[in-house]
Amino acid sequence: MRTDLIRKTALTAAGLAFTGGAIAGPVTTAFAAPTTTKPATQTQTDRKSHGERELGVRYEAQPNFYYCGPAATRNALSVQGKNINVDDMAKEMGTTEAGTNSINDITPVLNKETGKTNAYRSVEISTPDADAKQTDTLRADIVKTVEDGRAVVANIAGTSTDTNGTTHSYEGGHYISVVGYRDNGNTVTIADSADPNQAAYQISVEHLADWIATRGYATS
Repeated sequence: MRTDLIRKTALTAAGLAFTGGAIAGPVTTAFAAPTTTKPATQTQTDRKSHGERELGVRYEAQPNFYYCGPAATRNALSVQGKNINVDDMAKEMGTTEAGTNSINDITPVLNKETGKTNAYRSVEISTPDADAKQTDTLRADIVKTVEDGRAVVANIAGTSTDTNGTTHSYEGGHYISVVGYRDNGNTVTIADSADPNQAAYQISVEHLADWIATRGYATS
């Protein structure tokens, strides 16, 4: 079992697995908006009802293949009404063309921009697959964070399927924002900076936990 949170390996950051400049492994669509394309922007209204809540996101796609960490953080902070420049955050996170190393590089930026030193903490799912306890913890963390008016940022790797049956594959790793939940947290809403055509989708919390496995997430 790994004792550190997200080592510097091929499993730790988006953009680490390439073949001729392309992401290794299948991807549903283009991994990121080209650098010459202006990131798409859309606004989603904060909605809340019994057993569910979805935060208002001012979405932007990532401008290149390796900015998923800063972009996911920017989208997460947008639910608090903040609009932080991704280049500035990339510098703080140490983001390079190899990606952002770990969730530990993102949590301090979330705290800084939220204005509280303990608004966020990093949580590890160290095993290859999430067990029931880890999944329950993730569910509770997402519900609490969203109820606090904040979004979760998660470091994921591999392939998963959303509730509509669409496959999302990031074999080299990726960062996403979790901006809502329903069915008391059994289903969660993802804001994904990789492709503005699939900016938002729902996924079961079990699938998300396995997607995070071997990595970690930032939560209240």
